[in-house]
Amino acid sequence: MFPSKVGHPIHNFFYTLLLIPFILILIHLHYIPQLRTTLSKSSNECTGKYIYIQNIPSQYNTDLVRDCDKLSQWTDMCMAVTNTGLGPNISNINNGWYNTNQFTLEIIFHNRMKHYKCLTTNSSQASAIFIPFYAGLDVGRHLWGTDTSVRDSDSMELLKWVKSRPEWQRMGGNDHFLVAGRVTWDFRRIMVSGWGNSFLNQPETQNITTLIIESSPWHTNDIAIPYPTYFHPSTKNEILSWQEKVRKISRKYLFSFAGAPRSDVSSSIRQKIFEQCGLSKRCKLLDCRNDGNECFSATSIMKLFKSSIFCLQPKGDSYTRRSTFDAMVSGCIPVFFDSESAYFQYKWYLPKNYSLYSVFVPEDVVNEGKVKLEELLSEFSEGEVIRMREEVIKMIPKLIYGDPRVELEGWKDAFDVAIERVIERVGKTRSEMKKGELIEASDEKESWKYGLSVDGGKYKWDGFFQNHV
Repeated sequence: MFPSKVGHPIHNFFYTLLLIPFILILIHLHYIPQLRTTLSKSSNECTGKYIYIQNIPSQYNTDLVRDCDKLSQWTDMCMAVTNTGLGPNISNINNGWYNTNQFTLEIIFHNRMKHYKCLTTNSSQASAIFIPFYAGLDVGRHLWGTDTSVRDSDSMELLKWVKSRPEWQRMGGNDHFLVAGRVTWDFRRIMVSGWGNSFLNQPETQNITTLIIESSPWHTNDIAIPYPTYFHPSTKNEILSWQEKVRKISRKYLFSFAGAPRSDVSSSIRQKIFEQCGLSKRCKLLDCRNDGNECFSATSIMKLFKSSIFCLQPKGDSYTRRSTFDAMVSGCIPVFFDSESAYFQYKWYLPKNYSLYSVFVPEDVVNEGKVKLEELLSEFSEGEVIRMREEVIKMIPKLIYGDPRVELEGWKDAFDVAIERVIERVGKTRSEMKKGELIEASDEKESWKYGLSVDGGKYKWDGFFQNHV
């Protein structure tokens, strides 16, 4: 008798078991190549871009934020360190705006780094090693103290820790980098009783790339990156919307200045600016002697810059000003009086041909009364102004730091530019070391001499620097 066409349940189960391996093979053949392609693509995107974040003791970063009430004698830094260093949200302005303190870049950068797409937990795989030391917050606690040993203590201990790590042995620290959220002079004490600490004068830091808001023209181990501004967008649309807004704004003032004169220096460029601005109906002045609160108001400062065609940026206590970046974010064309205020500082960010986006007026010609700013700035045609402003507006995304709490998509900010250039710099150093050609870990010897080597820089810059003592 022939078997029934309807199989026995046991037979059906047996046949099903036989089919399972074939089904699994089909699934493998269909999906695994796609998975491999995805993994390969992800791996390829990060080849040569991996960064390892050192897990340094918390006393050198997060503990400083925790003890925020001890960071400054003059400023409420506990408000400043909120929102991962962005500070309080500005409620009367669109999303992405915060009352950011100029000295919180270390916190912002560290938190942006946590969202970097090519992080690795394997230091031997990394193209660069990030040291998340809050150097500026550390020294800022003690700048007005008299005990230099206290000022130096934590930074020296941090260097000992870094040097003891296996990562250091690979390139002697030449692949390490960190961020310092204060000007270079706060870390370059020469005399025992001098200002600041001596962090950047140490042998170890000569090999470490330090990203800093103001660098030294006589040293090559620190590289200037933008000050934090008030604008920290999280999406590309927020950037595009802001760029379009500042492009269309009607600007009622020819030029403006926010700051205070130096009362102890009668010949100061700031004093001359105050005098000339006070005599001009086309200049708007925000006097920080009398309007102190206004000068710390993001709303007031941005309102001033948005209403101005040109924004004056004289040097102050040091060469650079945070105001430069606030002004440019507002679409205001910067006017510089010292080459070290921007041109030889932010070479990773600004075009070598400074005339594309700014005006340069040597401060001595202003101090000597040889030029009137209103007359000089009035000579620019409407077409020239539009061209320069557009150049400034195009630069905005790379002059700001996006919201560090999210991964940015579709645009690059100042952080991204810095990371790309650090990896490039370390790669060059690594190549030179392999060839035995490394003389110093730098982009170029005495780099300030070659900063504006293209046509368009019509001034000889050496005269603007005094001999370093």
